[in-house]
Amino acid sequence: MSLGPGPVEQLARLRGDLRMGVPVLLRDGEAAALALAAETAGAERFEALRARAQARGARVDLAISDWRAETLKARAYDGDVARVVLPGDADLAWVRATADPSADLRYPMKGPYATRREGSAEFHRTAIRLCKQARLLPAALVAEVSPGEVAGLLADGISALDISLVHEDPGPFEDVAAARVPLEVSEAGRVHVFRPGDGGEEHYAVEIGAPDRSAPVLCRLHSACFTGDVIGSLKCDCGPQLRAALAQIGAEGAGVLLYLNQEGRGIGLANKMRAYALQDQGFDTVDANHRLGFEDDERDFRLGANILKAMGFSQVRLMTNNPRKVAMLSDCGLEVSERVPLRVGLTRFNAEYLRVKAAKSGHLL
Repeated sequence: MSLGPGPVEQLARLRGDLRMGVPVLLRDGEAAALALAAETAGAERFEALRARAQARGARVDLAISDWRAETLKARAYDGDVARVVLPGDADLAWVRATADPSADLRYPMKGPYATRREGSAEFHRTAIRLCKQARLLPAALVAEVSPGEVAGLLADGISALDISLVHEDPGPFEDVAAARVPLEVSEAGRVHVFRPGDGGEEHYAVEIGAPDRSAPVLCRLHSACFTGDVIGSLKCDCGPQLRAALAQIGAEGAGVLLYLNQEGRGIGLANKMRAYALQDQGFDTVDANHRLGFEDDERDFRLGANILKAMGFSQVRLMTNNPRKVAMLSDCGLEVSERVPLRVGLTRFNAEYLRVKAAKSGHLL
């Protein structure tokens, strides 16, 4: 058996390299391309990527999502992705200003943008997926390379992976540690730490009492919110929902709260702060996500379903105002016997946020 990394480990390496500003090699049969995250690219590697492409008469594209392209009035010929042709005089500041909407007011005249329509966009689409998985802005510099260059790039230590192996499934979860933790709401608390098989972030299960595995369990899938849960932000209702859910489970004597590390609806804390900055400019929650290049909600609730199954549960009474969670758990083979409303946390600071959640995201408030 080889001691080298398999596809899952390679995928984790690619995400880590992108976060550090290191290019990665994407392969599709004989075809290949180098990808460099726009957010973390350094000047030296940016220039090296462009010089390599120019030396063989190739082009460097800036891949952005269709949402970001719409903001920039760039044509997304490939549906969900736009391949922006990098102008010859474009520098790294131009790349970052194009990728990051926080610069839209400082650099209002970045365009017009020329976008490609010929050829395949699969390398570009994959690069954006990887940036999202790495919690970076969904924008990447992409330059195709010739088959003869691949061996040299691999010898230089560039991480590579076939694009067909870039996936969203975190793999099996392992309950790596658990211990009794007396809580304010119940002394019969127990915390489990679950680790996904793909090397991604760990997630936590707070089990209260001894829930019957053969009956529907009172359950809350709570996405991590540093601002609301930890420092008491009034911009959202996350902190009050977390405490109310624990209190209700404690009052009933048994249940599970899953604490899923999907900050900012799955875009990460840095991008969440960027979205907050856009909200201060007058954009609502959904529009801010779109200007960043993200979907309304990037979370994957299959994570919660997989953890519940790993804990032995097949039926849930789900504490949520979000019908998407109900549908996702049902699609994953869990029986949702009841939706338990959780309407708490309204303040003058988050009234508009909650209105948008109801109007645009379908939350039942």
